[in-house]
Amino acid sequence: MAVIGMILAILLFILGLAGTVLPVLPGAPLIWLGMLVYGLFTGFAKLTVGFYVWQGVAVVVTVLIDYAATAYGTKRYGGSSAAIYGSIAGLLIGPFILGPLGFVIGPFAGALLGELVKGKRAEAAFRAAFGTLIGIVGGTLLKFAVEIGMIVWFFWVLLS
Repeated sequence: MAVIGMILAILLFILGLAGTVLPVLPGAPLIWLGMLVYGLFTGFAKLTVGFYVWQGVAVVVTVLIDYAATAYGTKRYGGSSAAIYGSIAGLLIGPFILGPLGFVIGPFAGALLGELVKGKRAEAAFRAAFGTLIGIVGGTLLKFAVEIGMIVWFFWVLLS
């Protein structure tokens, strides 16, 4: 049964890592689910409650990275709070309007609109919106690093 659990876990890990760049898949939650599936197949022989709790914290961190990195990039490139709120609104609304592409275009458009509504010139608004894109890319890289760390920790525990 452990072999089946490991195969399913690895498949979920792959899907989770793909979800880091394909926004239709919940990246870190799928990785955590893979660990849970493995635990269920092995009777939680080596994976403790504390392990799952800390892995859950890592999942929450990846979700926070999405919002914080977007906001940081926006602010770093001169965006005001209107651009930050606009980018977050775009991150939440964009996917419903544009599908997966909305995860990129939504925050950009939200930041741009937020700055334009606030009365900033187009050049400054575009700069803030560009910062949003930089934040998204940086956030994606950070999330990927956390997710790799989750997977490495999983195998570290199993092999120790």
